[in-house]
Amino acid sequence: MTNDRKERHFGIDPHTHELVLGKWRMNLPDSPVLRILFGTLLVLGGLLGFLPVLGFWMIPLGLLVLSHDIPAIRRRRRKLAVWWARRRGQQNSSDKS
Repeated sequence: MTNDRKERHFGIDPHTHELVLGKWRMNLPDSPVLRILFGTLLVLGGLLGFLPVLGFWMIPLGLLVLSHDIPAIRRRRRKLAVWWARRRGQQNSSDKS
């Protein structure tokens, strides 16, 4: 169990409900309404990324938070994760040749 926690991954930890970005962890609100509000504010703030302090990095982070509660966004995130894993697998297998 401790090895899983030390492993680097990105997403929302299903056991602790924390947002995990590599070694960085952040607690998310327990309320779905607050999580949706937080994710929406991140996306909207990211759309204003040309302004100081705000950045375009907020859009994918907001979508990641929203994917915890909204099935349509969750499906797209999972499809992206599968596509990314397949792509990395093809690159690794071609590098070994």
